[in-house]
Amino acid sequence: MNTIADESRRSRRRRVDERVDVIDAMTDQALGQLGNISDSGLLLLASAALHDDCLYQLRFTLQERSGHRLAFEIGAHLLWQNAASAPGQAWMGFRFLSFDDGQLDRLREWIDAPGATYV
Repeated sequence: MNTIADESRRSRRRRVDERVDVIDAMTDQALGQLGNISDSGLLLLASAALHDDCLYQLRFTLQERSGHRLAFEIGAHLLWQNAASAPGQAWMGFRFLSFDDGQLDRLREWIDAPGATYV
């Protein structure tokens, strides 16, 4: 298992244009949809209530342009949350803590893939 070291540079964030559901791997509860992602964290549009400053095990699947699906299960820390304009939803920022072997490389390749858009 790889851990994520704090880096002084800001990671490039790829916008996620398709619907990507994010699941709490411990409870199998759907938490919301992925907004954007970098190799150090993600933005979630959450439809479930979560606790500030807590650790979560997140599961989601990204699709490559070829149609191949990449499954991820990542340890993450909820850093912040703000109410969204829709009732019952919130924007939440997570920092990644750990990846299974090889997942960080696969995520970086997906982020850097041709045709990606960034925020």
